[in-house]
Amino acid sequence: MTRAEPATPLPAAETPPESGFRRRLLDGMAEAVREHGYQDTTVADVVRYARTSRRTFYEHFTSKQDCFIAVLTERNTRTIQEIYAAVDRNAPWRSQIRQAVEAWVGAADCDLAVSLAWIRDSPAMGESARRLHAEEAGAFIELIQNLTAAPEFQAAELHPPTRQVATILYGGFRELIASTIEAGRDVKGIIDVAVDTAIAVIGPRLPS
Repeated sequence: MTRAEPATPLPAAETPPESGFRRRLLDGMAEAVREHGYQDTTVADVVRYARTSRRTFYEHFTSKQDCFIAVLTERNTRTIQEIYAAVDRNAPWRSQIRQAVEAWVGAADCDLAVSLAWIRDSPAMGESARRLHAEEAGAFIELIQNLTAAPEFQAAELHPPTRQVATILYGGFRELIASTIEAGRDVKGIIDVAVDTAIAVIGPRLPS
């Protein structure tokens, strides 16, 4: 059963993104999700972990959902940056694929509860979450297309993915991560199959 949310939210106020309280609230939200899961997390949990007040929370965020979306936006931006940084664009193309997959899975493995909540809980959050999903999907799809446009891929005469194919890779990897976490298995165990799948999609075609 989802716990009831006490009291009535205060009106939101604009606050500079660099606010130290905002940082604490984002960290508090992530910790609450790790402890309770997103559905059972309340604003009271968040402010307890952040060691601040409900008034301070509503000075920065309009709702629990608003705060969680901010956590996801920050987290996904960082994940994409980590993937780009992990890939050696001069390495053989198969090595580049493995580097990218390892970085992607490693980011999920660092925070399994938040990773799972992003994939499973956020689609039901309404219009703001739909915008988040569209933006994040676009960023990951662009990541896949940018990485496979590297010289090593071009020289090997491979099949750089179209936006539709990159969407399939993105969606498939997300689902594989989520189902692995739900099953209680080591998420790093999916690296080999994810790499093999990407190579099969992007790699050379066998003669017919």
